[in-house]
Amino acid sequence: MDKRIGSKINELVDELKEKQRPNGSWNYPFETGVSTDSYMIILLRSLEIDDHDLIWSLAERIANKQGPNGAWKLYYDEEGGGNLTATVEAYYALLYSGFYSRNDRHMRLAKRFIMNKGLSRIHLFTKIMLALTGQLQWPNHIPIPIEGLLLPASFPINFFDLSMYARAHLTPILIIADKKIQVTTPLTPDLTELSMKRTENWDDDFRNWNSIFSLIKQAIAKLIGLPHELHNLALRQAETYMLQRIEPDGTFYSYFSSTFLMIFALLARGYAKNHPVIQRAVAGLKTFIISINNQPHIQFTTATVWNTSLISYSLQEAGLSSSSETIHKAAQYIRSKQHHLYGDWAIQSPHVLPGGWGFSNINTINPDNDDTTAALRALRTSVLDKNTNRFIWDRGIEWLLSMQNGNGGWGAFEKDIDSPFLSWLPVKGAELILLDPSTPDLTGRTLEFLGLYTKLNQSHPFMKRAVNWLIKNQQKDGSWYGRWGICYIYGTWAAITGLIAAGVDREHSSVKKAIDWLYQIQNEDGGWGESCKSDQAKTYIPLQTSTKTQTAWALDTLIAAEDKVTIELKQGIHFLLKEQENKDKWTKEYPKGQALPGNFYMHYHSYEYIFPLLAFAHYRKKFIEEA
Repeated sequence: MDKRIGSKINELVDELKEKQRPNGSWNYPFETGVSTDSYMIILLRSLEIDDHDLIWSLAERIANKQGPNGAWKLYYDEEGGGNLTATVEAYYALLYSGFYSRNDRHMRLAKRFIMNKGLSRIHLFTKIMLALTGQLQWPNHIPIPIEGLLLPASFPINFFDLSMYARAHLTPILIIADKKIQVTTPLTPDLTELSMKRTENWDDDFRNWNSIFSLIKQAIAKLIGLPHELHNLALRQAETYMLQRIEPDGTFYSYFSSTFLMIFALLARGYAKNHPVIQRAVAGLKTFIISINNQPHIQFTTATVWNTSLISYSLQEAGLSSSSETIHKAAQYIRSKQHHLYGDWAIQSPHVLPGGWGFSNINTINPDNDDTTAALRALRTSVLDKNTNRFIWDRGIEWLLSMQNGNGGWGAFEKDIDSPFLSWLPVKGAELILLDPSTPDLTGRTLEFLGLYTKLNQSHPFMKRAVNWLIKNQQKDGSWYGRWGICYIYGTWAAITGLIAAGVDREHSSVKKAIDWLYQIQNEDGGWGESCKSDQAKTYIPLQTSTKTQTAWALDTLIAAEDKVTIELKQGIHFLLKEQENKDKWTKEYPKGQALPGNFYMHYHSYEYIFPLLAFAHYRKKFIEEA
């Protein structure tokens, strides 16, 4: 088996080296279903941009992803035969493309699926898109007053208490809803055939909001009044907020969804469809296109920095020298992507220099903790080799440490965005949408980095607080919830590797409990697999088959925690070494990342190479080379 592991490592290393781009980066696809493809068609048609080839190609990709029952799924084992929201979006986009007719057989199947499910259950974001394009009437009242943007930071709840993701999407939505803009064209389809009433009831979305936000509105009135001038001031401030956060490529915060909304918000503010800001935004979104199976996919954003950092690190763990051309070029690229501009994160951490990294190659103002630790892992050898890189390293470390939350953990983008008041709001998944709290996966991965590469141990205050937070937030069954991956296997991998790196004893009860849990959920084939349904159920749900990525996470956890090779470890390694059978090919495409449970999942094409390589490299280093 030792020779097979060495051979597999060499095979994976060669595969990754071959895919490196001339600038040192890796650009594996960041795939998120068909929603972004659907919205791109709707956007181009709404702006009357006749990009015939792109619209046709996107429509063809969407149609090819349809299931035999007419629906579209977010993941393979999704219940109910498909996802209602994704199916409505795809159906609308195919009609709007002009290349598909409502009388086509597969379109009739989609219509039947939608009508059987009922439109009232579609996601709020989709209802907003339908209202924007004339398919629904806007509700008479939006319960969130736009004047709320003017509340001072000293107010118990204010705009910057929201997460970055919430601000980026709520800001254009408030502008749009204020104007109740509807953009239609001669090509706009009529969806009344879906039994959609123009006055579709929004009560399910806003019922529980009205009483809460009427109180907020009264508070605003008492504090600053609500004259017409203040209303216009709030609208101008919302517009300015967006314009000041446009990335060099023209997108708003480098995300597809926020840019889509920004374009319609600017139309609501009186911008023409051909205004340069809107044209640049559309051009920026087109740079998100990546080819998958010879068809274009509109990525939600690019994952270039994330991919490059993880791949460079995994190659080094596998034995590739920092002086090799591959690692040298990757390090140059990663260093060039360190942030030098202040973003919204500085509101909570005003005395810290910029120094983090973001997820995408176009991100300049929105760094995050996970990408920062990934970049620093990849750069650690170049810092040792060349002292001139030390300033980059020190700035990154300083920024990362400044992002530790008051409770000891780390969130994603900003510090202490976890207002208890906001967590009580009647929003499904409020903690994930409105807040940016400490999470086990990000806390664990940060601990792992600090413990292994900065020589801090659990006696240091930063580490001690993080260790205590992780142990306190362990699930009863021994696992941890992973906010950005699927899901409990991912969180447990991050937590245990972090605790071990911080110096927590392998015999600690939390460590032993987690390892016992991993052994209990191992599949008969030696691998591990977890369903996307876990994130909605908030408990582990098996996939009933194994995936290479999740098996690699479980193995890496066991390698860190075990002192010797166990039978279960050997079985897991054997699973990773074998080739996938044709009937299991779908597991390669199964999402391994999540953003919004039940709505938004991510398939990282790079993960099938990165994490098996890391598991093999760590196994070899600990149990073969040290033997």
